[in-house]
Amino acid sequence: MTNSVVERLAIQDIAAERVELRQNWSEDDLQLVFRTAYEQIFGRQGVYANQKFTSPESLLRNGKISVQQFVELLAKSDFYKERFFYNNSQGRFIELNYKHLLGRAPYDQSEIAFHVDLYASKGYDAEIESYIYSQEYDNAFGISVVPYYRGFKSIPGQKTVGYNRILSLYRGDGNSDNAQYGGKNSRLRSKISMNLSNLISPPTGPAGTFTGTSTLISSPARGDSRMFIIEAIAGTINTKVAVRRSRQVYTVSYEQLSATYQEIHKRGGKIVNISPA
Repeated sequence: MTNSVVERLAIQDIAAERVELRQNWSEDDLQLVFRTAYEQIFGRQGVYANQKFTSPESLLRNGKISVQQFVELLAKSDFYKERFFYNNSQGRFIELNYKHLLGRAPYDQSEIAFHVDLYASKGYDAEIESYIYSQEYDNAFGISVVPYYRGFKSIPGQKTVGYNRILSLYRGDGNSDNAQYGGKNSRLRSKISMNLSNLISPPTGPAGTFTGTSTLISSPARGDSRMFIIEAIAGTINTKVAVRRSRQVYTVSYEQLSATYQEIHKRGGKIVNISPA
């Protein structure tokens, strides 16, 4: 992108942001890594994170874990789940994982389908690990660099549509991923399902809104008629009494998967198996 385009889209300050924890780091270097990681993984709500991760911070400070593993702990935390998993659709959760952990947007339906199936078969931790321990993550960040937004520049293997997609997810540093127009719904689903590009618009438009939004919130793509059987162990939330937890079986459609996952987790349950019906 030219400088004029970068400035017009208000991304000049983040287009080349890269924070690395090198050997012989100082405390200031380490604090910068912490702040940058919280901002990247949690967005605007990263300001609330510094008191919640004293143990992971200590592990990184003492050389017990790498920056890559620190990021993994953040993304697997209850804080991340509460902000981006429990209250969002599965499509929205996946596109936020791409944004936070790989610094780009998903390109096409095959990437979304891969992560839907991965979560269904292996669960939350495997979903997070699939980004952090991918070849793409290794090539982009290695073990010492905090993930940053790469989608604003040409990167190896990036499709041209990546520019448009990341600009639909990134709405400026002051914007919250959970408070954007569009709520808990995916911003990219309709265009990805139709293999179309999103419109590019500045982070803010007239009257504090941004243009092109209506093209991103059309009715969800339909046509996936698969059914799944979810086996779960019932939760025991808010009780100190020892009780025998029962096994529950749910038969749900593809469209109901995300809501069912979230409901089971909210009740303190544990998913033990998901299989096609």
